[in-house]
Amino acid sequence: MKDLVVVGLIALTGMLVGGVYTTWKTAKGMAVVLLVLALLAGGGAVAWYVSNR
Repeated sequence: MKDLVVVGLIALTGMLVGGVYTTWKTAKGMAVVLLVLALLAGGGAVAWYVSNR
């Protein structure tokens, strides 16, 4: 179960980074918001993985 959360957060990070890539040319404000969320999700995945090792 612990690994499933890490995989889910990594998948969410990837989807958010894809959103950043897609929206960068048209809506930079939204892209920055998505980037912040991607960084939080990625950081959460790393923190979850390290804390449950």
